[in-house]
Amino acid sequence: MKQLQHNPQLFFTLCTISFLIGCNDASVSQTDQKAESESTKTESSLPKKPLSEDFKAYWYAGEAEITSYKLEQARYGELRDGHAVLIYVTEPFLPEKQVKADRQSPENVSVLKLNATKKFLTGIYPYSIMSSTFYPVYDNQHALKTSLSVQEWCGHVYSQINNRAQFEFTSHSYFEKEADQHFNMDKAILENELWTKIRINPNDLPVGDVEVIPALEYIRLGHKEMKAYKTTASLTKDGTMTSYTLAYPELERTLTINFTSDFPHSIESWTEETKSGFGPNAKLLTTKATKLKTLKTAYWGQNGNKDLILRDSLEL
Repeated sequence: MKQLQHNPQLFFTLCTISFLIGCNDASVSQTDQKAESESTKTESSLPKKPLSEDFKAYWYAGEAEITSYKLEQARYGELRDGHAVLIYVTEPFLPEKQVKADRQSPENVSVLKLNATKKFLTGIYPYSIMSSTFYPVYDNQHALKTSLSVQEWCGHVYSQINNRAQFEFTSHSYFEKEADQHFNMDKAILENELWTKIRINPNDLPVGDVEVIPALEYIRLGHKEMKAYKTTASLTKDGTMTSYTLAYPELERTLTINFTSDFPHSIESWTEETKSGFGPNAKLLTTKATKLKTLKTAYWGQNGNKDLILRDSLEL
């Protein structure tokens, strides 16, 4: 220190170097923070598409739409009887936390949520499947989140895609080859989001040769690689009904969703033709779901024993 005091020029030089190093560290830190912040942002959305008065009256009446279906589900090379339920409802969604918002805020995004459930038996043991998709009602970006849970007696799995700078995929499974996964992937059309897009604006559905990330349910049950696959999409109108078909050549899979051409574009049935089973014993089978009943109601407040009778209205 005494040497520095007797050599002002050396002291000044060292102070300058120290200052520059400190500034450089701060600059790197700010850059890292900015990069981290950018990675958590939801994708930039396109301009909002206008909502029709019919849409507002139907979907903002304080009720959910619940539709039950008779299900024939292909699993392990056989068709299984069961039932499916589609629950559509609008709700406010937080794009950063990617959960339902508890309170009103300018940051909230109005989404059409679809909770889709399936229940069926495979021999002695049951399957329970549920997927949730949160799609902006303004039809101006990908679903903000989609998730899946599957429970059966062998174990359970959970997977999720979060829409941020990229799609962030997370999965937990009891299968060794799948186990715990977390990685980012380039954005593409999500099969899960198309079920909500149909209800909002079916005329804007993608058609032609496109790349689509298959439904999380299909990926998990079929133990397929999570990625976008080449797909041919087509939209066919036949009077009061419209059919939307996705054909995946590589997967030998074809999904067709049948819905009413007029608003509210209710889903009447669907079929999924794909190989069921594993190895050389796999068979090409067709899963079918046919509409039973539809109920418009605020089901979240109907949780008493007296409300059990409402399940009869859905033939469940």
